[in-house]
Amino acid sequence: MPLYRTQTLKLYNSLSGEKETFIPIHEGNIGMYVCGPTVYSNVHLGNLRTFMSFDVIFRYLQHLGYKVRYVRNITDVGHMVDDADEGEDKIAKKARLEQLEPMEVVQRYTVDFHEILKAFNFLPPSIEPTATGHIIEQIEIIKKIIDSGIGYEANGSIYFDVVKFNETNHYGKLSGRNIEDMLANTRDLDGQSDKRNPQDFALWKKAEPQHIMRWPSPWSDGFPGWHLECTAMSTKYLGNHFDIHGGGMDLKFPHHECEIAQNEACTDQTPVNYWMHANMLTLNGKKMAKSTGNNILPGEILSGNNSILSKAFSASVTRFFMLQAHYRSILDFSDDAIVAAEKGYKRLMEAMNSFPQINPSATSTIDIPSWKQLCYDAMNDDFNSPILIAQLFEGVRYVNLLKDGKETLNNEDFKIFKTAMEAFVFDVLGLENEKAGNSSNDKLEGTVKLLIEMRNQARSDKNFALSDQIRDQLLAIGIQLKDSKEGTSFSI
Repeated sequence: MPLYRTQTLKLYNSLSGEKETFIPIHEGNIGMYVCGPTVYSNVHLGNLRTFMSFDVIFRYLQHLGYKVRYVRNITDVGHMVDDADEGEDKIAKKARLEQLEPMEVVQRYTVDFHEILKAFNFLPPSIEPTATGHIIEQIEIIKKIIDSGIGYEANGSIYFDVVKFNETNHYGKLSGRNIEDMLANTRDLDGQSDKRNPQDFALWKKAEPQHIMRWPSPWSDGFPGWHLECTAMSTKYLGNHFDIHGGGMDLKFPHHECEIAQNEACTDQTPVNYWMHANMLTLNGKKMAKSTGNNILPGEILSGNNSILSKAFSASVTRFFMLQAHYRSILDFSDDAIVAAEKGYKRLMEAMNSFPQINPSATSTIDIPSWKQLCYDAMNDDFNSPILIAQLFEGVRYVNLLKDGKETLNNEDFKIFKTAMEAFVFDVLGLENEKAGNSSNDKLEGTVKLLIEMRNQARSDKNFALSDQIRDQLLAIGIQLKDSKEGTSFSI
């Protein structure tokens, strides 16, 4: 029986502003769409945190036994510099500045995006569509919106009439806004805009002569609006009504609000049951920005080539740091914070590496099934990774007590405990055991075990001076031996 039938998952729905019991549209199957990157620059740390949040959500849903179709797009056209309908396309601007073809820019930063996510042990999505690969679908959606009376043409561009849409629907329900307040707080159009209302947004923009990226359409040679791209790709692969749509908190308005409006104008139904948004990442208490220098790229954390951190940190340590905060909380990145996270990560991995040193007993003195359910309770409460990590450190405490012979587990409970720790640490949180893959650490462990055998022989020969010398000299270089009735173990 799949785990999802025994575990009740609750998640925070941005649409209702409440935690709701998760019930998929089709039992055992989940459709999830997450807004991917606009590939005009290197993926930044804030992006990484958002995608990591949904990587863990994807992992946990799969762990529960769901079959998940996870769609995460690549935005490779039509995204304006100021995230509005005017200005220059971000990719076209980068291409012009660097004297490249736009698709050279797209290829360079798509490769960077994939390399960074692979380094941080992300699972790939089920489908990764591109905006440029779905121009036909976007044109067809525009036709439907025009036919519904909500879309209108002006000088070769097509706009979405927000005011008319709001007569029968609620534009602003995701972000908690209402159209009257938005109109009251907006300056009148200056007469140079083609829009009927300031809140209207572009579905298709006629390309100016200098605009590089353009496609033919029934209205003009041009390019699609940013909001339209995600509507086309999500509905093509997940249908007009699917389970989860996610992204960063900054996308809630206008991007996701416009997606809802486009879908409802086309299909007369709400497109998504659960909207999920990950919060932002700050650096040393301030917003990250390239212009101020308060910025660091994921690759710079791994290499140590930066002026912010005291040294390089591994991908798993960085991942562990990020997962110590709930995905809906603001997280501040600093040298002190990641140094502390590294210590916690090492404690956790030391415990994971200690399972071979634990021998099951006839009886159990620890209630492992209750502890295991507390781990599930944490993730079932809106994917609360920091509470899960707290439970895993309770597991670390159990490991140390078991190693020291102060607690015992029978064979069945030991298997449950070990399997659960491995599942939550590696499969759900996506951490990697760097020590396990490090040959120098393997050699160190072998050397220490040899010295332990020599010490045991010295003790057997009653050569306590040599026994104490081995113990003390190992301690002097940071390796502590621990004697128990189960034998001798060590920690670094």
